[in-house]
Amino acid sequence: MEYIAYLHKDGKSDFGVSFPDFPGCVTAGRTLDEARRLAGEALALHIAGIAEDGEAIPEPSTVDDVANDPAMKGAVAFLVTADLERTVRVNITARESQIDAIDRKAREAGMTRSAYMVRSALGRVGKKDGVRK
Repeated sequence: MEYIAYLHKDGKSDFGVSFPDFPGCVTAGRTLDEARRLAGEALALHIAGIAEDGEAIPEPSTVDDVANDPAMKGAVAFLVTADLERTVRVNITARESQIDAIDRKAREAGMTRSAYMVRSALGRVGKKDGVRK
């Protein structure tokens, strides 16, 4: 499913993203691309939390539904695909220096540690191939 997201940018701030269908689900990125990537991740985590709590996941709003939303003022609306594939937490063992190096490379790639490790393991770091982050 695709949900409407609002992109906000004020002065020297990062790019902020919020979702009218999910109050409290927000994220931000230093760049437009980072904000877009993190929006999908934030949405997926938020939806996973709702499902885990046994609550109903709302149907996506339409453009007409949000046309007069005051939160839309000064924002740009865009669609974010909700990744409803179940996420699994795993534990790994590594040296602290290795984790530090992974974190540094993940930041340089504009990714989270988890996304970087998964994409690295799949040989897809830096590729835009639809692999979920």
